Amino acid sequence: MDLSTPYLGLTLRNPLVASPSPMSRTVDGVRRMADGGVGAVVLYSLFEEQLRRDVERDSRLAQAGAESFGEALSYFPGDVDPAESDPGPRQYLSLVERSANALDIPVIGSLNGATPGGWSRYATAMQDAGAAAIELNIYYLPGDPHITGREVEQRHLDVLDSVKRSVTVPVAVKLSPYFSAMGEMAVRLDRAGADGLVLFNRFLQPDIDPGTLRVVPAVRLSDPSEGRLARTWISLLHGRVEASLAATTGVEHGDDVVAYLLAGADVVMTTSALLRHGPDHAAALLDGLADWMRHRGIDTLREIRGLLAAPADADHTGSERSSYVSAMRRANTGAYGTWSDDYR
Repeated sequence: MDLSTPYLGLTLRNPLVASPSPMSRTVDGVRRMADGGVGAVVLYSLFEEQLRRDVERDSRLAQAGAESFGEALSYFPGDVDPAESDPGPRQYLSLVERSANALDIPVIGSLNGATPGGWSRYATAMQDAGAAAIELNIYYLPGDPHITGREVEQRHLDVLDSVKRSVTVPVAVKLSPYFSAMGEMAVRLDRAGADGLVLFNRFLQPDIDPGTLRVVPAVRLSDPSEGRLARTWISLLHGRVEASLAATTGVEHGDDVVAYLLAGADVVMTTSALLRHGPDHAAALLDGLADWMRHRGIDTLREIRGLLAAPADADHTGSERSSYVSAMRRANTGAYGTWSDDYR
């Protein structure tokens, strides 16, 4: 059985990719995920705020007129700000280089930011350090009600353009699901040169604690129910864009991997499952995929990828509406159970 798959112009040994997580902050953690069986690893994200701090610090040192700029930098071991626990850009680039040298699977760098500046410089540095590709994790939620949808979209295109002009390795864009016309945005990024689209980013959704009268930020691990939205859009985009399609969110079991591939995903990314169960859970996910294929006499992923994707010539707007109406009718007749049990 052949589980190999193309992604971003690379050939992976299987479609399971470890997405950014605390496990990818060390070479040992990256190696454990590779030993667990994943086909590639996306390192934890280097944040724009860290890049800005790095530039500001270098500027202060230069203005101070240090006798030896290189010597002055040595006083910042690991490039860690004493007030911050996050490693800085230099330590990140070292991780990229050491991981790429230690593993026989692709290591993908990740940049997380909101503005166009600074991306190109560090994307180039990641490439030079040995990253097989770059993932742009554009975390931007416009809080100003005067910012238009087109301005938000253009920001993504500008970031992609600046990075594509700077590197030769493939570039993927990790997208939010909150565009007013998600399909058009995907097509525009595809035409602008994105080698891959990662669907979808999970933005921070803080809660309110009535007891302490505080807004509580929290990052919650995903569950399988969250995969529906990503599968819907992957199904709609399969065959309509040249870019690779990566699924992320809601991967817990082998069946979740299968469902994404049937929708049309080239690769399936997971973080939450590996954090819950450990890096060895990658083997369980791949075993589930292989067992499903074996029982159906399927030898390659090409035979199943996109098998249940939306047909290119169908009226998807009408079809979605029809499916929605049908689902609501069934719910109102109790076909799915009671509202009190299942829909609160």
